[in-house]
Amino acid sequence: MDIKQVAIVGAGISGLLACKYCLSKGFKPIVFESESDIGGVWAKTIKTTRLQSSKHLYQFSDFPWPSSVTDVYPTQKQTLDYLRSYATHFDLIPHIKFNSRVTGISFTGPSSEPWSPWNGIGGPFPPEGKWEVTVHDTKNDTIKVHTVDFVILCLGRFKDVPNIPDFAAGKGPKVFQGHAIHSMNYAAMDHDRAADFVRGKRVAVVGFGKTGLDIARECSSINGPEHPCTLVYRRDHWKLPDWSPWGIPLTYLYLNRFSELLVHKPGEGFLLSLVATLLSPLRWGVSKFVESHIKRKLPLAKYGMVPQESFSKEARSSLIIYLPDSDGFFNAVEKGSIKLKKTPNYSFYENGIQIEEDNTHIEADIVIFATGFKGVEKLKDIFESSTFRHFITDSPRVPLYRECIHPRIPQLAVIGFSDSLSNIYTSEMRSKWVAALLEGAFKLPSVDEMEKDIARWDEYMKESAGEYHYRSSIAALEIWYNDQLCKDMGMNHLRKNGLLANLFEPHGPMDYA
Repeated sequence: MDIKQVAIVGAGISGLLACKYCLSKGFKPIVFESESDIGGVWAKTIKTTRLQSSKHLYQFSDFPWPSSVTDVYPTQKQTLDYLRSYATHFDLIPHIKFNSRVTGISFTGPSSEPWSPWNGIGGPFPPEGKWEVTVHDTKNDTIKVHTVDFVILCLGRFKDVPNIPDFAAGKGPKVFQGHAIHSMNYAAMDHDRAADFVRGKRVAVVGFGKTGLDIARECSSINGPEHPCTLVYRRDHWKLPDWSPWGIPLTYLYLNRFSELLVHKPGEGFLLSLVATLLSPLRWGVSKFVESHIKRKLPLAKYGMVPQESFSKEARSSLIIYLPDSDGFFNAVEKGSIKLKKTPNYSFYENGIQIEEDNTHIEADIVIFATGFKGVEKLKDIFESSTFRHFITDSPRVPLYRECIHPRIPQLAVIGFSDSLSNIYTSEMRSKWVAALLEGAFKLPSVDEMEKDIARWDEYMKESAGEYHYRSSIAALEIWYNDQLCKDMGMNHLRKNGLLANLFEPHGPMDYA
């Protein structure tokens, strides 16, 4: 029997998982990684980067953290070592081609109008149809085209293509006489070089997400109040001083089945919809409960940092940020080592950043954009077909069935592109699901049915995340989402022993082993 060839693009967490589960089903995966090491976003980070969620949520279901890692929130080095150990344990390294940048993928197969995607019967391997994957070997500077039966894109949306805001003519970084770089470039420096780069400099960091926060803290610890670091940002998001509001683990409030009964879900029936409506006051109360704990622990009101949106809405948008050593951060703000400037609009001038609403000027030697990445652009540009590119960008968020399959792009899956509270956990479930699809354990529904399901999730995400629905976040709805995958694969979706345990106990990676 002919063993199907599967190409996997990227050897980050999702790529490693996809490789492992394809191997387990007897396929021949070949992983193309543009860098010289595995790890994806974990391969190059700034010095102080740690896990945002606890290691108990951020782990593989069949490969727990070693007992030697005692930190609940491991460092970048510990996390990268953990990923390397996983790859070694499951013998994944021989299947990875390093320094291999995929420059484009092209589908060769039926192209007439009557042709139905996915072979019309929901199967991954139609009689005709192959992908040609063009790979640039950056070490030897050679180009090779690989012909494969199926492609799994594990590109990630937080890497490679920096998002730099647009500015009016004459008001962008070009007029600035200092250094303006993206956080990606800062993270690519070794730690000593990065410290030397900012030492003795006035640094402005644009963006108050996890990366912006980490960079600002690094700069303040190096320079102190003599050369303060200014954080320039548009709006406030909830920061968690710990993961146990008022002594109750957050997982009991947002990561069990009961918590998901409080919200309307895509594809729910009349009864579940009625329950969610009746319990909506409790949903509001849970959010206020967590917010009250955060306000008690952090001086948000003092610094004008109380978010406008509720904690629950930001949790479901994957926007909440864990703030370790919160006292240290606000002490730095109090001492003047970190300055905060919230503004909807800013521009550049010769010596730094100009705040347009009050015409104030922030003098800076270095400006670091911690403004995220253009993940959709990266995903779109890998396709050589303009039609497939259009399919990727034709809606505000990338339209994927089960957050894995585009109904109109055959023999291809995307893993790790949508957000959740623990990406390693959801990527593993998706890898299992895609491997089961390749094995023939189930078939996809019709294109029309897949697009209707995507539309239901679109409606949910617009309601739950508002303007951030493009992130495709399933945060705080992971159990409902995993239920769909389990049912597709013929697995029991009730992962605990007993009714009360299934309803009230938090769910995590080990429940899906």
